[in-house]
Order: sequence, then C-alpha cells, then structure tokens
Amino acid sequence: MSDETAIYVVKTTANQERPVANLLEQVAKKRGDDIRAILVPDELKGYILIESPAPEIVEQVIQGIPHVRGVVKGKSTLTEVEHFLTPKPTVTGITEGCIVELISGPFKGEKARVKRVDETHEEITVELFEAMVPIPVTVRGDHVRVLSKEEE
Repeated sequence: MSDETAIYVVKTTANQERPVANLLEQVAKKRGDDIRAILVPDELKGYILIESPAPEIVEQVIQGIPHVRGVVKGKSTLTEVEHFLTPKPTVTGITEGCIVELISGPFKGEKARVKRVDETHEEITVELFEAMVPIPVTVRGDHVRVLSKEEE
C-alpha cells in the first residue's frame, strides 16, 4: 500500500451528494477498500471528492451505487481542493450599513441595519427597523441574510 494519494472527482445527481457519500463510506468500509477521505463541498453541486491511492479503487467502490454518474477523468491534488477545506467566516460580505433579514432566533423575519461587524467572534450588531426604540441586538453572522448593500 503506497502513501501517494490523489483526489478523484465523482459526479453525482444534484442534491444527492451526501447520501452518495454515506453509501460510498459504508461500501468502502465493508469491502476494506483504501478510501482515505470523502468530501462533499457545499460549493460543488453534483460532485464529491474522494481521496484514494488509485483510480481503480474509486471505480470499484462506486459500482452499483445509486445517483453516481461516474468518475471525472484525471485526478486532483490536495492543494487544488484545499480551499474547500478552510471554513469561510460567516460575516464575510456583511458590512456596516447593510440591510439584513434575521433568519433565526427570537427576531426571525425582522429586517435590520448592520451597525457593527465583529469578525473575530463572527457576530454582527444590528438595529431592528420595526422597534419603537432603536436597540442594538448582537447576532451570529449565520443568523442573517443580506438583503442589500449600503451604497455610499
């Protein structure tokens, strides 16, 4: 068994990436195939990434698995897929003055203006539009959806 591995891209039916990855994991474990990692990046619709030393192993594992369309020709390296492995901060793209909608928590559905962005804690402080008295509310960055950017 060699230590050299490559990343192989498997095409799947859209929105079936997770179930396919789970099935692949079960099959590989049961058969004892050398599959080192399975990655389902949110940004890659219809594709999953499999780390394995040989393309033949990947070809064998995907045989008969529903929603698998095949292996994309060629192989990738870890450096090519590295950007999928680093989590993006939830406050990316949110700036002071943005109009946001809260999508969870006690103020769900409320619209607000961003007053402050705290990138280290991934939190934003907003002022609700519907409030009688403008009170700042701090929420997690993934609890809001940006509706419009502030045009200066």
